[in-house]
Amino acid sequence: MSKKNKSEPSRVSKKISFADNALAQVLFGAHSAHLEQVEQALDVVIDTRGADLIIHAGHAEAVDQAHQILQGLYDRLIQGGTVGAPEIAAALRMTDKPMSVVAQRNLDVHTKKRIISPRSSHQGMYLSAIEHCELVFGLGPAGTGKTYLAVAKAVERLVRGDVDRIILTRPAVEAGEQLGFLPGDLKEKVDPYLRPLYDALHDMMPDDQVAKRLETGSIEVAPLAFMRGRTLSNAFVILDEAQNTTAVQMKMFLTRLGENSRMVVTGDLSQVDLPRGTRSGLRDARDTLEGTKGLKFIEFNAADVVRHPLVGRIVDAYEKVEKHRRRSAPYEDGQGHG
Repeated sequence: MSKKNKSEPSRVSKKISFADNALAQVLFGAHSAHLEQVEQALDVVIDTRGADLIIHAGHAEAVDQAHQILQGLYDRLIQGGTVGAPEIAAALRMTDKPMSVVAQRNLDVHTKKRIISPRSSHQGMYLSAIEHCELVFGLGPAGTGKTYLAVAKAVERLVRGDVDRIILTRPAVEAGEQLGFLPGDLKEKVDPYLRPLYDALHDMMPDDQVAKRLETGSIEVAPLAFMRGRTLSNAFVILDEAQNTTAVQMKMFLTRLGENSRMVVTGDLSQVDLPRGTRSGLRDARDTLEGTKGLKFIEFNAADVVRHPLVGRIVDAYEKVEKHRRRSAPYEDGQGHG
């Protein structure tokens, strides 16, 4: 709990009572660590009395935000979700664009292994866009949940019976390496490039179900080249690392969209591994398609990073340097054409 002098007069106070004492203690955290997180972030003081809380602050807005966050997290526990330091941090990030508890719950993704909730306002916008649009582009740095959330929505729709299959694909381009020089057959060459997609699947479904669905073809993980000539109907299709497509490849992929399908395209335009001077298909798609009816672009930034807090600071530092470089020499590293 905060070390502020509790005898100081507070202009605004609000009491919250939780019916389930055991869940309340989970919400508060060991030695009230979760409440301390909220106190420090919102500049409030929180007193505990059993399963009850009293929130004090100098401004009603801070009290209301703390109330909304703690009530929402308690509701999450009631629904069978978990609450730890990452969930507290996520709820605090969501306060920049406050969202009702009901609206937040409507964005939850239900998979076989867990309930996944948005951890930033942009993640909430992204999940809403995937639910309502046939084609969504998620752009932004690593760690913002672009691929993870897309795979979660795909698994939810597959299990629910909304689609017959999931198709996950990536361009096999990585930091200058060439597939032909790697050992093994084609599958052994390609699988390392697709490993992040397999990892996300195993986080959403039991291992035996993932293996069975991969065997039957209701989940397909393949390099982008395998999409040519196909029409992808009744499917949830994800193109990951799309910054490493060419404009021709991107057009080929987007025109595979068939009846009753969803497409999500994810990528980070600051990490293009294409040959120097080759324009990224993701950048080309953004410039060409932005404003087109029926699709949506969601752009993430360093504030949306939900990995280790240091990752967000690293991303932010690189973004500042890249902006300075682009201003001083826009084509120096080849990304001006990418």
